[in-house]
Amino acid sequence: MSGYDDRDGQIWMDGKLVDWRGANVHILTHALHYASSVFEGERAYNGKIFKSREHSERLIKSGELVGFEIPYTVDEIEAAKQEVLTASGLKDAYVRAVAWRGAGEDMGVASARNPVRMAIAVWEWGAYYGDAKMKGAKLDISKWKRPSPETIPVHAKAAGLYMICTMSKHEAEAKGCSDALFMDYRGYVAEATGANIFFVKDGEVHTPKADCFLNGLTRQTVIGMLKDRQIKVHERHIMPEEMEGFEQCWLTGTAAEVTPVGQIGDYTFEVGTLTREIAQDYEKLVRN
Repeated sequence: MSGYDDRDGQIWMDGKLVDWRGANVHILTHALHYASSVFEGERAYNGKIFKSREHSERLIKSGELVGFEIPYTVDEIEAAKQEVLTASGLKDAYVRAVAWRGAGEDMGVASARNPVRMAIAVWEWGAYYGDAKMKGAKLDISKWKRPSPETIPVHAKAAGLYMICTMSKHEAEAKGCSDALFMDYRGYVAEATGANIFFVKDGEVHTPKADCFLNGLTRQTVIGMLKDRQIKVHERHIMPEEMEGFEQCWLTGTAAEVTPVGQIGDYTFEVGTLTREIAQDYEKLVRN
């Protein structure tokens, strides 16, 4: 497949569809230099974007958290997503909405006079972790930590927060792993580079408290599914050494969906019944 900049199709950009190859920005775009950008990753199933409105609402909220106002309403973003999805001709697709501070009168750290721009692209994207859905993903443990809420707006889906994710995933892949697990600034288990994490022990589920990282929409969906099953869910701080006692593990995220984990560092997990059932139930839910 050709690079993401060299494909047929259209991208919604600043209120209209433009040719895929022509969806460009200037080299002095503020976001390129200072990470003043927020985004959403979404999936469409059978032509319908799962949790679409919630994603649009979070995009606007992320913009507010990093200090800019996206010049579109939720309804306008919803209409734009549907327009570009229809134009793509795809039924099952990944949807990327992104908003950023563009090029303008400012080119220093401050950029209040620069326009806020937005784009939406749609493409085909299969299983995020390849065959891990069958045998379980293998995770490295990152040397980097999720930052304190006192240092950065941790609940925004902001580009700058993903710098250590890219670095950690590259290091993990060099070791033959699919992804990396972060601890947070206090030393508690946090999340993977683009997915939240869940553990199973004695029929109950444990997941890190989302107090310094993104409370994923898929995470929230899966917690609801577990509670509907009358399975006790503990949202709490988890120490790394506790992983030795957990029996099962999985990741959740829009791209990852529900992916079993077979190994994290030296800790191993079975791809057990509950993990498989939650993955299957999620697949049914999104295609409902």
